[in-house]
Amino acid sequence: MVKRLHEAAAYSVAAVVLLVLGAAIRPLFVDDPAPREILSDIELGFVQDMAAHHHQALIMVQRLDPGADPAVLGLAQQIDDTQRAEIGTLLGWLRMAGAPAANSDPMGWMPAAAHHGHSGPDSHSAYDGNSAHDRHTGQATTMPGMATQDQLDALSAARGRAASMLFLELMQAHHDGGIAMARVADAMLTGGVVKQVAREMISGQTQESGLIAVLLARLAAAPPG
Repeated sequence: MVKRLHEAAAYSVAAVVLLVLGAAIRPLFVDDPAPREILSDIELGFVQDMAAHHHQALIMVQRLDPGADPAVLGLAQQIDDTQRAEIGTLLGWLRMAGAPAANSDPMGWMPAAAHHGHSGPDSHSAYDGNSAHDRHTGQATTMPGMATQDQLDALSAARGRAASMLFLELMQAHHDGGIAMARVADAMLTGGVVKQVAREMISGQTQESGLIAVLLARLAAAPPG
């Protein structure tokens, strides 16, 4: 009787060991289902394009004359801080998704109707502003609000009040484009953190656009020099 109990216990231990070994080697022989999608196609395209869009804002801040209007310099620093932090979040999502930072089909996630400014009665035209030229691909892009290379070069060369005015004008168009992109993403997504961040971008950049308008009006009214 005791012998049979020992044999039963030994068989039980062996069975547990086999189950553990089977679970360990199963991934080697069985095709498990693909991992849950981290970003949808719409989310992926928006995140990639907005990261590129934010990057140009940082370039504009870098090209602003240090002798520009102090209030404009303060706004530029605020924009740099905010968009640099958002770029970190966007790139983090892309790394988690195993996706490249650059979008192979810029603005391909946006519906054709939105391309022509018909994304809704409250939306700016997604293509108001300038088309940028991608120096890496050599292709023209239609990402809304992007400054051209000539405009960026002009900003680098501008000084004082002229630099302040040009920076504000370019950043206003840039924010308008970013808001248009975020509004379309917000309308297309049903929920999730990307939709939440898109709404936060709309709110933050709308507030900054209001401040830009005030600064532009003040500088335009001020006598030259």
